[in-house]
Amino acid sequence: MKRRIPLFTLDGVPDADVSAHPFTTADGLGLNMLRFKRGEGEDLVLVVHGLTTSSDMFIMPEHDNLVRFLLDNGFPEVWTLDCRMSNRHPYNRAMHRFTLDDIALYDHPAALETMRHVVGERRVHVICHCLGAVSFTMSLFAGVVPGIRSVIANSAALTPRVPAWSRVKLTLAPNLVEYLLGLPYLDPSWHAEPRFSRGWMFSRAVSLFHPECDEPSCHMLSLMWGTGWPALYGHDKIHQITHRRGGDLYGPTGLHYYRHVLRMVRAGRAVKYDVRDPRYDELPRDYLADAASVTTPVLLTTGDRNHVFADSNVVCHERLNAVAPGRHELAVFPGYGHQDIFMGKDAHLDVFPYMIDFIKRHTG
Repeated sequence: MKRRIPLFTLDGVPDADVSAHPFTTADGLGLNMLRFKRGEGEDLVLVVHGLTTSSDMFIMPEHDNLVRFLLDNGFPEVWTLDCRMSNRHPYNRAMHRFTLDDIALYDHPAALETMRHVVGERRVHVICHCLGAVSFTMSLFAGVVPGIRSVIANSAALTPRVPAWSRVKLTLAPNLVEYLLGLPYLDPSWHAEPRFSRGWMFSRAVSLFHPECDEPSCHMLSLMWGTGWPALYGHDKIHQITHRRGGDLYGPTGLHYYRHVLRMVRAGRAVKYDVRDPRYDELPRDYLADAASVTTPVLLTTGDRNHVFADSNVVCHERLNAVAPGRHELAVFPGYGHQDIFMGKDAHLDVFPYMIDFIKRHTG
């Protein structure tokens, strides 16, 4: 099928100087950042995707996207990080054993070091999403990313919570998929593989349980994330082109991250995956343990129809407000879910202005 929009296109951010900034993590992975620049300013924004989207979710050309909105509204320099969860990298096409601790300890600090090497000591604001938000707030509350001026964390942060059926999937799917089915990952694009291949047949089977639309990648995404028909977003919130390019905007998903999410769901808060591994001694066992000492203000955002992380950020705000009253904020957007907060066709009208206002209140 011919693509309406090229894969990994940068056409969604016109009139910006775009440069790539590769870097290497301490555990030996090559990652990348994109810098979008239209001028000079004291404040810049770093944007972080979730699993397994990429920088592409913030630069979509089919509607006004987050990076373009930031550039148009007072922030002449925006960076996007493609961490190890990005579908621009091959790491999720293997039976890896990465956890969110790896991203918190290795990816985010190295990305910020790379960025500051280029821009110097300027004010940095972070907008992060999904497991990118969970892992970045883990970094922040572990004290390994100092000097952050403000953070916006969407859908989940330090208290991941999921619907009941999602909890069942988190419990059973990793071992079932990896060991019984022998699949190292799940892929929303399996419908495009040759007929009667294993991935094609898996996708066809999943589609039998999803009569809500005729897009196989949407059906697979609802299996991979959350509980719903669809689970990631409301069909009414996203552009039809976005709906059709789900296999490009979301990539294969390795299963081990799910095991860490399940451990956090069971604990009721963000916790270290393996407390015995000395590689992670710099990280706390409980990421909320020293929350009162973190002075960076955090805006926790979510939709009131979030079928992936439910009321995670509502609960997180309650926990943080209990130890640091008034420091952090909560915004719940009516009619929105998990992914459409950023990828919705009207997010530039309903969501982005609120985010811009929060960041501007913490400049200067």
